[in-house]
Amino acid sequence: MTIPENLRYTKDHEWISIEGNIATIGITDFAQSELGDIVYVDISTVGKALGADEVFGTVEAVKTVSDLFLPVSGTINEVNPALDANPELVNNDPYGDGWMIKITVDNPADLSALMDAAAYTALVA
Repeated sequence: MTIPENLRYTKDHEWISIEGNIATIGITDFAQSELGDIVYVDISTVGKALGADEVFGTVEAVKTVSDLFLPVSGTINEVNPALDANPELVNNDPYGDGWMIKITVDNPADLSALMDAAAYTALVA
């Protein structure tokens, strides 16, 4: 299981990276392995402003559907277009090609409330 040091994490197994006030968000390697084969990603919140911990979409695996929670408040700018045709990218490369959304973060300081890699590792151990 991979847990990159440069990302922040939520208790709900989302990861976030930030450059300026733009953040990229996806689900962790742990989350995708627990879900199993991902067959569909449903995100219809582009253009919406959501608060931290609000649902921004769902991910469907062979046997379950899980909500996706926004780690910090912001406005959703973009959904990864590659996931429409290839949802398995989330399984194969959760921190790379399997990213889910990009948002404009309302307050970058909110990231300090999220877990670092060591804390997330302890959570999933």
